[in-house]
Amino acid sequence: MELLSPAGNVEKLSYAYAYGADAAYIGLKKFSLRVKADNFYEDEYKKVIELKNKYSGRRLHCALNISFHDEEIDSLKQNLDYFRQYPIDAFIVQDIGIVPLLQKEFPNAQLHLSTQASCVNSEAVKMYQKMGFSRVVLGREISINQIKRIKDTVPDMEIETFVHGAMCIAYAGRCLMSAYLTGRSAQSGFCSHTCRWNFNVGENFADKNNGANGDRVTSDISAAKNHIITAEEAKAIAQSGLLTIEEEQRKGEFFPIFEGDDFTAVLSSKDLRMIEHLDDLKNAGVDSLKIEGRMKSVYYVAMVTRAYRKALDALDGKISQEEALPFIAELENVSHRESTTGFYYNKADADKTTTGASDSRYELAAEIGEKFSGEKLEGLVKLSQKNYADFESTLEQMHPAAREARLKDLEIHTDRKFIPFEKKDGWRMYELTALNKITPDMEIQFISPEFVYITAKSGDYELINPETGCKLNWVCDGHPCVIYCKYRLPDGTLLRTEDPEYEEGKIRDTGR
Repeated sequence: MELLSPAGNVEKLSYAYAYGADAAYIGLKKFSLRVKADNFYEDEYKKVIELKNKYSGRRLHCALNISFHDEEIDSLKQNLDYFRQYPIDAFIVQDIGIVPLLQKEFPNAQLHLSTQASCVNSEAVKMYQKMGFSRVVLGREISINQIKRIKDTVPDMEIETFVHGAMCIAYAGRCLMSAYLTGRSAQSGFCSHTCRWNFNVGENFADKNNGANGDRVTSDISAAKNHIITAEEAKAIAQSGLLTIEEEQRKGEFFPIFEGDDFTAVLSSKDLRMIEHLDDLKNAGVDSLKIEGRMKSVYYVAMVTRAYRKALDALDGKISQEEALPFIAELENVSHRESTTGFYYNKADADKTTTGASDSRYELAAEIGEKFSGEKLEGLVKLSQKNYADFESTLEQMHPAAREARLKDLEIHTDRKFIPFEKKDGWRMYELTALNKITPDMEIQFISPEFVYITAKSGDYELINPETGCKLNWVCDGHPCVIYCKYRLPDGTLLRTEDPEYEEGKIRDTGR
């Protein structure tokens, strides 16, 4: 099975490939849902081509999954030459109006049907196959058994399903609430994530007097306030149409909610997680496993991609299950909500809502870049020695009173003091791009595509200014820095630290 990871920008695309994705999906400005993701524009196709060359064999899918209006189709036509500069292997679309255009202009690119099309039956799959689609991303409300039936009926059509991440409100994310409440259309890419807002559940008093059934359900609602209701009572209430939701910032504005036989309008506040059930998906005939999250962080993309990569490798017998388990366990160290298997087995689990987020004790602190070696390392050593000699010479030449004042200042502000670094046997130096504050006395952890994590304590590493060769006693975002440590760090290594605001058991809806 193919592992397909999200890439909201070039940086995330790089980490998706580095951490084991067989393919990644991107969006282009104006034509993709999730416009709050950075998406791709201008000359970024050059960087994408470099990544595709670096990670040979990896595929690139492009989401053109908005609902197109005529003016947007006009804009698409005007940007065709720009799109051609990207090494796109497949387009993900839901609006069949652009299919003939893509087939004509990009004859070598595959067409993948977006989950936005809510394709959930074999007859629809047959129809899309005749139109030229080579893959369908099935609707979120599909079950394992239904997937198997579709694959048995249309065996030569590739099947893709979501396996991890947020589950949008309603059918396949075709949500109108965002547009109604904020004027931002989810179908045009401007989703305001209304499904994650705080809502109160109440009674729809306007429809209360609908005869005996309405009276009975109203009684059940009243009873529910005083005791734990049964599944039958809950179902009757849900199917009654007598419930409403009220968003906390819009008092007095009530939205009815309804449970039908084949669908639910209850908001899903859980995150999909199918990593423990990949064998069932494989046996059902799934060809591609899709991770949701173009708006998520680099850390999220790397950790989730890595976990599913190792789980798939274990499933295929490339590594043992015991080797994969520590990587899978690290999913708990990524910010997430309570997990669900969605509609794959039964929709009862998906219908149960939850609140808040399961927060991570870690935060991404830095990205590790290229290794300093040979002449580059020796050059920094010489620079360090020269600057230290100049520093000492300056002190010696100062008036004694001025020198004494300077030394006292350096005692208070140690970051102003020049401390050269010395070469150490077995140590290695790497570029470091800090994202949060790091100090040499902190306990840090390196994570990579190859190992779960390595814990480095004070004395195991040093922070060096590459412009001066001076040791740093702290570094943060925007500061030039290299890290000198006793570890071999593979390509794509990240550095994380414990979040100082994390509290065990405390729920923080951080969104990371």
